[in-house]
Amino acid sequence: MTLSGRNAVFKAGILIAAAGILIIIAASFVVMPVYPLVAEKTAQRAPGIIQSFIGHFFDPNPYASFAATAGAGIYALVTLVLIYYFFEKTQSPEILFFALFVFSFSFEVIRVIVPLNKVYTISPLYLVMAFRTLLFSRYFGIFSLFAASVYAAGLEVQKQRNIILVITAAAMVIVMGVPIDTLSWDSSFSMINGDTSMFRMIEAGVLLITLISFLISAYSRGSREYIFIGAGSFLVFLGRNILLSADTWISPIPALVFLILGTWLICTQLHHVYLWL
Repeated sequence: MTLSGRNAVFKAGILIAAAGILIIIAASFVVMPVYPLVAEKTAQRAPGIIQSFIGHFFDPNPYASFAATAGAGIYALVTLVLIYYFFEKTQSPEILFFALFVFSFSFEVIRVIVPLNKVYTISPLYLVMAFRTLLFSRYFGIFSLFAASVYAAGLEVQKQRNIILVITAAAMVIVMGVPIDTLSWDSSFSMINGDTSMFRMIEAGVLLITLISFLISAYSRGSREYIFIGAGSFLVFLGRNILLSADTWISPIPALVFLILGTWLICTQLHHVYLWL
């Protein structure tokens, strides 16, 4: 993919992320009053890496999901703008796929459809379509970060479009067969879906391979920057997991801290690697 084509992807991502923020703002006037009512019918606590620990100390807050959704949208928009600004003239195959990972956060706005359903009684067909889109964006995001690590390990730069098609197809295959219960949702306002344990294993496996790939890159390319990029990848994975399952008032805070710190590590170190190329 040419530099201009990649920058066009960045611009499109910025526009969509901005649209997501506008949707969140517009929806807030309608959904905020019904959040407590919808929270009363929560089927279970949201799963997550530290969710079981936090759950022992803090009760679910109906507005935590909205704060996490808004935080995801703001993170996506601000990060994409900064990536475009600092990498506009820097050729880095890894930054494209990291940007796609960041872009996937824009679709967390879909979660407001749960309280919107309380107000407008949306068709179950549209609810299923919406949450399949949300699941697709989540897995497309983690596969994109994995793809960045594979490029760092030495994959040919010319195959970027093919890799995007592959991770798109992989995410679609995973989510199309997942049963979704439109009548129940967890405390993060994500609808309950089947095969949760399998998805956790997929995410854990992708994270492990991603970290290993960056370590291999640090050794094979003789660049210690990739060690820090791997650490940043772990932090953004952790922050993502906490933010997507946030259901207490405190959860979005460490989630955004991990996301911001991890993003800073990845972007600054990639800039160091490709600065003089």
